[in-house]
Amino acid sequence: MRYFFHIGYHGKRYNGWQKHPGAVSVQQVLETAISKLLKEQVAIIGCGRTDALVHASQYFFHVDIEKEWDFDLFFRLNKILPDDIAIFDIISMQGQPHTRFDAVKRTYDYFIHTYKDPFLGNYSSLYPEYNLDLDKMKAAVALLPLYNDYRGLCKCPDRIEHTLCYVSSANLFIDNNGDRLRFQITANRFLSKMIRIIMGRLLEIGKGLMSVDEFEHYLIHKETPKIIIPAYPQGLYLSKVTYPYLDIPTRTTFSAILQNSLDTDWQEV
Repeated sequence: MRYFFHIGYHGKRYNGWQKHPGAVSVQQVLETAISKLLKEQVAIIGCGRTDALVHASQYFFHVDIEKEWDFDLFFRLNKILPDDIAIFDIISMQGQPHTRFDAVKRTYDYFIHTYKDPFLGNYSSLYPEYNLDLDKMKAAVALLPLYNDYRGLCKCPDRIEHTLCYVSSANLFIDNNGDRLRFQITANRFLSKMIRIIMGRLLEIGKGLMSVDEFEHYLIHKETPKIIIPAYPQGLYLSKVTYPYLDIPTRTTFSAILQNSLDTDWQEV
């Protein structure tokens, strides 16, 4: 039987989702915990990769388990997992659905605060910029759904099969106090570090170091700059994953400090 696990995690302590030799990953921690409870070695497949220090307020992985358990796996798994990984749902699936290949939409949120706050440092990226040109940043964001080849916003495009991504929406928000930003983007897929690279470019535009035309030049001509500096990882969240057969609302309790419970505090730029 195949099961989808609906989870969330805070990425500060992890070297991303994917297993790497000599590094602690979210995938490794989950596989170890599930294998321990089921008393058999299991391999899990996630809906995508997240970089080191990046978070997920909604994430899915699947696992095939032949023998059904006779205890409360949901309760016991949450009990032994560290506090920065939470299981929200365990869903039995018919057939062989795939958490990675079947996902039709993924949404990411990137959060910035412009003032030093000891309570936001692990949830948002600090950029002490007080005079960002939000209108120009918004103009650049509006370009993103108009293009589908993101080679110019990919660090190593030659290492992958193609750089096509179909962005369905992209928006820039500011909070009521005007000192926190939220960039949200939805697409069928994303390239490695693509969102952090976009966010880095948006900050350059906001500071007057890059024009909107220069930004669009990379989208039109598919040129990869010699130097690309991605934005910090800790402000990035995988926040929504949608399947043709499964569309579960994001759990508000996981990222309420920044995200769902504060939606009314965010105004579109």
